[in-house]
Amino acid sequence: MSSVRTPEGAAPAAVPPAPVRSGFAARAWRTVRSSRPAAIGLAIVAVHAVVALLAPLLTPYHPTVGDASHALLGPGADHWAGTDAYGRDVLARVLYGGRYALGVSVAGTVLTVALGTVLGCAAALRGGWLDDVLMRVLDAVLSIPSILALLVIVTALGTGPAVIVLAVAVVYVPQVVRVVRGAALAVVPADYVTAARARGERTWSILRREVLPNITDVVCVEFAMRASWVVLLISSLSFLGFGADPPTPDWGLMVSENRTAITVVPVASLAPILALATLVVGLNLAADGLSKAWGVDRIREGS
Repeated sequence: MSSVRTPEGAAPAAVPPAPVRSGFAARAWRTVRSSRPAAIGLAIVAVHAVVALLAPLLTPYHPTVGDASHALLGPGADHWAGTDAYGRDVLARVLYGGRYALGVSVAGTVLTVALGTVLGCAAALRGGWLDDVLMRVLDAVLSIPSILALLVIVTALGTGPAVIVLAVAVVYVPQVVRVVRGAALAVVPADYVTAARARGERTWSILRREVLPNITDVVCVEFAMRASWVVLLISSLSFLGFGADPPTPDWGLMVSENRTAITVVPVASLAPILALATLVVGLNLAADGLSKAWGVDRIREGS
């Protein structure tokens, strides 16, 4: 156990260890079991993930291959959700569309939360000019509407999953930094962080061993909430024609392609909307349930 320097003849005072929360996975599982909203939300997200993975087994149709002679068909025995203007099976495109939505959204959210967590903790730990400069830069980025910033980035760099993931990170990292910084500022004055600094530990070591384990709840809730916004933002981008390239099965792109025929085959537009809505509801329920169960006040933390 570490100790602090004391006057001669006095017994060394023990430094209290960091209250690292052990068994986070087990505690998270207990929280999910005890929180109905979190359990329902995670179950919905899990269903979407399983359906996306098993899409080739759930439909015999290819999502990008159609038959012009079977265009604009209503729901029937052969095509349960009908077909679009190109004769492609709507249900197949919805099922495969979950792969794109989940894949790009998860990648974008992971990158966003990872960068935001590191920057937020670093700003809280170092403080001073670094904190001031970083927060002013992030305030400038936050002043730009999200969809406008996304459109500028994809217009300059082109479309594609990698560009969209990068654009999502640029748009949402400032918000994550503010939330994580608010949580880290409550941990930085603790005795175990002060003791780590007195021992000469580096900033990264303090961040990894002392700060991060004690703000895991905030980071997890932020991940779930941010994921729902990322899903909506990416779908909006595809709807506007700056996201997934045709004929990629993407929910936002499907709504855009089928909106002109909504009076003929409304299911072709409603099916991707329903899939998108249920995924977002599931993520929001999970975030709200975890937030209430863990006592994470997102407003207080700086959201």
